[in-house]
Amino acid sequence: MTAPLGTETSPPASIPQRLGRLARHQPAALALTLIFGLAAGWIVVGQAWLLSHAIAAVFLQHAALHELRLPLLLFLTLTCLRAVAVFASEIAAQRFAARLQRSLRAELSTRLFSLGPAFTAGKRSGELVSTMLQSVDALEAFYSQLLPQLAFAALIPFGIAVILLPLDWPSALLLVVTAPLIPLFLWLIGGAAQALTRRQWRALRWMSAYFYDLLQGLTTLKSLNLSAQRTRDIAAVGERYRRATLQVLRVGFLSAFVLELVATLSTAIIAVEIGLRLLYGQLAFAPALFILILAPEFYLPLRTLGVRFHAGTAAIEAARHIFELLDAPLPLRATTSRPVLWRATPPRLRLEGVTYTHPARRQPALQRVTMELLPGSTTVLLGASGSGKSTLAHLLLGFLHADSGQILLDANAIDQADLEAWRARVSWVPQHPYLLHATIEENLRLARPDASRAEMELALQRAGIDEFVTHLPDGLATPIGERGERLSAGQAQRIAIARAVLKDAPCLLLDEPTSALDVESEASVQGLLGSFAIGRTSLVITHRLGWLARADQVCVLSRGNLVQAGAPHELRAQPGPLRDILQAAGAAA
Repeated sequence: MTAPLGTETSPPASIPQRLGRLARHQPAALALTLIFGLAAGWIVVGQAWLLSHAIAAVFLQHAALHELRLPLLLFLTLTCLRAVAVFASEIAAQRFAARLQRSLRAELSTRLFSLGPAFTAGKRSGELVSTMLQSVDALEAFYSQLLPQLAFAALIPFGIAVILLPLDWPSALLLVVTAPLIPLFLWLIGGAAQALTRRQWRALRWMSAYFYDLLQGLTTLKSLNLSAQRTRDIAAVGERYRRATLQVLRVGFLSAFVLELVATLSTAIIAVEIGLRLLYGQLAFAPALFILILAPEFYLPLRTLGVRFHAGTAAIEAARHIFELLDAPLPLRATTSRPVLWRATPPRLRLEGVTYTHPARRQPALQRVTMELLPGSTTVLLGASGSGKSTLAHLLLGFLHADSGQILLDANAIDQADLEAWRARVSWVPQHPYLLHATIEENLRLARPDASRAEMELALQRAGIDEFVTHLPDGLATPIGERGERLSAGQAQRIAIARAVLKDAPCLLLDEPTSALDVESEASVQGLLGSFAIGRTSLVITHRLGWLARADQVCVLSRGNLVQAGAPHELRAQPGPLRDILQAAGAAA
């Protein structure tokens, strides 16, 4: 079984090395790129030989045009072949890069789904979009330009030097001695270029994230009359990115000038050396002209490498963010080769001493929590914001993995579960449900693609939004916009509830399901969901105390600790956190 594209399965390597390893996934396309490119580079040797001998024949032997017909035809043929080889190499390089980009983008999408909402919730949407789009697009320059050019810069000059060595070893030796000057200057300039490129990519990611977040909140900004201020902020962020880009371009132009200067001076040294030896009769005219024509072609791959180095530097910086995403640890992995198959009956869930700390925080989100959700019962989980309620839900769904303790589903640890099979048995309404830019029907069918129209209408009725949908001009076929932008917050939340109801799973997990509803609508939805929850293992995470009337068990979290658990009527009758919450709510009312 091969590892996914981009996954590090060997000892840690640098980013260029990891990018090079990815090229092994498309060996045929890479081989075609190199074959055609090397052929184009070596064909020039034949062109130089034909051209030098034709010129020598005209100037020294006074040859007529008809005597040069065959060499000229061969020269034109080689010119056409070189053009075809260059074109074929570029096409192969583009296809090679496109296939790798397509595979890598698919791998990133799979990774994001595997990491789950607990991971993406801690990331800015704009940064993730930038990684999926601009960062992957930037790799095209590395695979279609820099990587093949590294091979050309090593093999084409080497081949020319080998050909010139038996013909004129002093000139070949001079070429070999001066050639490393170009990579040397490239390395000296590369450090500054890499630092500036890193700064440019940071500015780009910040600009993308900022702009994307503003677009999502554009309606709110308009309503608060803050759009003009944010327009000035966007201009400032764009100006910062422009300055970073100009700094990179400045170094790029400077390095190109230096590399061209080094190559020109090296060619001039070869020309002077050949001219002096030709003047003193130590070298014939035709070989001298042959070497002089080949000298610029000898340095050309090295000069081109310098030009493409900066595009490759940008790709390496972009790849840094891609590999950060690919290397992010998965929240949970099955540790057994035999997946646990879950029954359609309500499960028994038990947390035993579960502790979890978010990577960026020191304080644990949950500390040694032990609680049990019995089959067919409804548990209401209360607690202030930040007390760990949503973290507990993510642990139950396998989006996070406990640092210590264990979670049992019936008699099996969640570490041994087939998570896809387990999640298929859960109807989940997250705190911020996501609705696709599609119709109401298409959003509902995410839960059950084979659901009938009658089943969808029943789910809408149980969510208390059936009348609203019925009065829409297109009914279930009404588009609702990205994230349900054409709906109110309460309507969007009810669509998400209807989707969970339509799934009809034996386990129901609700995270603040009525937070966007008014008091009257909340009471109605609570009654409908309370009836739906009968016979299911249900967990309701909420701040709303109206759910207590439908709870079999109440658990209270405070700063990651389970401070109280029991039947609602028992906890009401004794001093403790629940009574304090009820008294505070009564005083506020």
